[in-house]
Amino acid sequence: MATFISVPLKKSSEVELVKPLSKFVTATYPAGEEQGEYIRAVEELNKLRKNALGRPLDKHESSLEIILRYYDQLCAVEPKFPFSENQLCLTFTWKDAFDKGSLFGGSVKLALASLGYEKTCVLFNVAALASQIASEQNLDNDEGLKAAAKYYQLASGAFGHIKDTVLSALNREPTMDISPETVGTLSLIMLAQAQEVFFLKATSDKMKDAVIAKLANQAADFYGDAFKQCQYKDNLPKYFYFQEVLPVLAAKHCIMQANAELHQSILAKQKKRFGEEIARLQHAAELVKTVATRYDEYVSVKDLSDKINRALTAAKKDNDFIYHDRVPEVKDLEHIGKAALVKATAITPPLSQKFTDLFEKMVPMAVQQSMSNYNQRKAETVNRLVGMMREATNLCNGVLASLNLPAALEDLSGDSIPQSIAEKARSIVQQGGLQSIEQLIKDLPELLTRNREILDESLKMLDDEETTDNELRTKFNQRWNRTPSGDLYKPLRTEGANFRSVLDKAVQADQVVRDRYNAHCEMIALLCKPENELSAAIPSANPTKTLQGSEIVNVLRSQLAKLDEIKKERETMEGEIKAVTFDMTATFLTALAQDGAINEEQLSVSQLDQQYSSYNQRVQASLRAQEELLGQVQTSHQEFSSLKQSNTEANQREEILKKLASAHDSYVEISNNLREGTKFYNDLTEILLKFQNKCSDIVFARKTERDELLKELQQSIAREPSAPSFNVPAYQSTPAPGPTPAPRTVFTQQPPEQPQAKPQPPARPPPPSIPPQAASAAPTNAPVPAGAPSTNPPPVAPVSQAQGPPYPSYQGYPGYYQMPMGYNPYPYGQYNMPNMPNMPYMPFQGPPGQGGYPGAPPAGQPYPGYPQQPPQQQPYYPQQ
Repeated sequence: MATFISVPLKKSSEVELVKPLSKFVTATYPAGEEQGEYIRAVEELNKLRKNALGRPLDKHESSLEIILRYYDQLCAVEPKFPFSENQLCLTFTWKDAFDKGSLFGGSVKLALASLGYEKTCVLFNVAALASQIASEQNLDNDEGLKAAAKYYQLASGAFGHIKDTVLSALNREPTMDISPETVGTLSLIMLAQAQEVFFLKATSDKMKDAVIAKLANQAADFYGDAFKQCQYKDNLPKYFYFQEVLPVLAAKHCIMQANAELHQSILAKQKKRFGEEIARLQHAAELVKTVATRYDEYVSVKDLSDKINRALTAAKKDNDFIYHDRVPEVKDLEHIGKAALVKATAITPPLSQKFTDLFEKMVPMAVQQSMSNYNQRKAETVNRLVGMMREATNLCNGVLASLNLPAALEDLSGDSIPQSIAEKARSIVQQGGLQSIEQLIKDLPELLTRNREILDESLKMLDDEETTDNELRTKFNQRWNRTPSGDLYKPLRTEGANFRSVLDKAVQADQVVRDRYNAHCEMIALLCKPENELSAAIPSANPTKTLQGSEIVNVLRSQLAKLDEIKKERETMEGEIKAVTFDMTATFLTALAQDGAINEEQLSVSQLDQQYSSYNQRVQASLRAQEELLGQVQTSHQEFSSLKQSNTEANQREEILKKLASAHDSYVEISNNLREGTKFYNDLTEILLKFQNKCSDIVFARKTERDELLKELQQSIAREPSAPSFNVPAYQSTPAPGPTPAPRTVFTQQPPEQPQAKPQPPARPPPPSIPPQAASAAPTNAPVPAGAPSTNPPPVAPVSQAQGPPYPSYQGYPGYYQMPMGYNPYPYGQYNMPNMPNMPYMPFQGPPGQGGYPGAPPAGQPYPGYPQQPPQQQPYYPQQ
């Protein structure tokens, strides 16, 4: 009776994990010990997959442990890598576990770029291997029974988990083996077998009959549900696997119900209900008899049948001679209770007891994304504060340059180069002068062109692949059932459009820098000249030495010194702001663990306010102090200007000094802008190269998926009939060489249909009447006529009746001679032929269902009549 159902494993194709995952690690994490550790973990993951799926597995706990470790690792790694069709694209190919395919078409398989699909198929193999291990257990001892119950419940839970999650894990229709209907049925079967194991354990432990009856009745109920699930699902019975499982389920349902009745009858006997005992035993005997007659080749019930019959005989004997209790109808019996001691195991990773995460130090993608957003918010905050300070400094420099300060205070002599102008000239020369700026300006177009070429090439790859996909979709219509490239590439195209917009804005910014350089180029060149040439280029003016000791000059110098202090304080503050660091990883991980999601905006804004609120206050105070000082400087400068002697030469000199001061400030700003632009283009090149690699990877994955889909379509087209089916006439069909039994079914018992009788051949005309003289006219040793085969014996008179099967004989047409025996294809028995006195004539062995052709008649004789027909084939279906 111990017949248990197990499930075959799915088979997977090899997948390249090392290259794409290592590329992602290299692109995401900086070079160092951490990156090397992650790359080694990727290699270990690849080895783990090969061990779990790339080789045959024994039906042992150690093999199940390997698959469980791989499944746990998939669950752990899923949130840490961006597995998707348009990011980290890995295509997993799995074959249907039940569909064995055909000779030319191959088995059904499905390839998807989805880690959820991989997890689903691996979990299916966990359940399948658990069912196989459970079916191999020795159920004669407690250890085997406990292990079998454990693994059947694990298999039931795994199949049930697939049923609940497969449609959300896959964005398309799954293969039939992992469809919700199939795995739901398998989950019920495994649960029923686990309940049966508990029944066997209770039986071996000799528990109370009431408990055993309830356990058996619950098992029968589970088997009945599983049988109905198989029977009423349209897609399941087409599998040969389920055609074999159905009779077992039906038999197990009857067996468990019979066991329940048997143990309930013992309970009835203990309660002196002898009529009920007999009724239950009779019902049990009928159930076992049904199994023995219908499903004997699947399940043996001889021992159970003998046990029930012995108990029934003894009960009838005692009741007939002693108790004379009325035997009730089965429908009037009290229903037997049920006790479900099994429960599908919940699938909550980790399932393996020895699991250790290979990527334990790697944070999940949600945390990585939150960290990226936080860093972007932080950069915006830093840039805002630094930008405010730089803008204020530039404003201050512009105001002072317009007032010719501090050069006006240093140029009281009117004929020498002011000290501030001389320092600015030396600073420009030290920074490279015009040549450095011109070289930076010359490099920008080359950097821009390189970035545009990378972006154009990346988008062209997407365009070409999308064009091919659209052409194939138009060609195959609904058969081309993969995600359209246009939908898949939308995020990439949006990203590419953003890069294009960034480049366009960068071009505009470059033009602004060039225009500013052209405006100040002449004065910058003047500052780059030697000191004597610079002094000669500045006009002389009347001396204003009378102002050297005036109070207003000292006030202006004091105010300018305070402004310089503010500028230096800003430089120090800018360094402090840029140096602020805070690791938000722990905060985001805690939020993810507590809430299952991360409110990145709230957490980031709160942390940034806490870190930069003091700096924001200091920046605002610096701006207010500068504004107040600039007002004071302008007032003092008006008083200073009124005391100076103004003339044409003095005005020209002051104007030149203003331009020189403004040229220096512009040189510093242009140099900074060009260096930032160069860094921007170089950084953008790295980003665009990553974008290009992303596009290349997804296009390569799509091409691989396209080739697989084309191959499957070609196989499916090859399996399709080339012409519509038509009915072959019955007289043209060749009978089978022997009877083939009809397939069994456990749904209903119906008599087999009687085959239709073949059409009878038309009646043959009577044979010609030939006088005996004609038959004996030919001499026995007559020479063989020319042209006749030498191996054929001479014609002789036919025997009245041939020995052998009673084939009906047909007479020839009138006016024709009978067929000579040497050319008759249907002779039977032994005949002594001339020249071969001891050689028996071998009967003609024609193919079944078709008569042989007659031999050629001797020269001068007409063709004989039609050959004899074989008897009509008997139908090979069993007759009732």
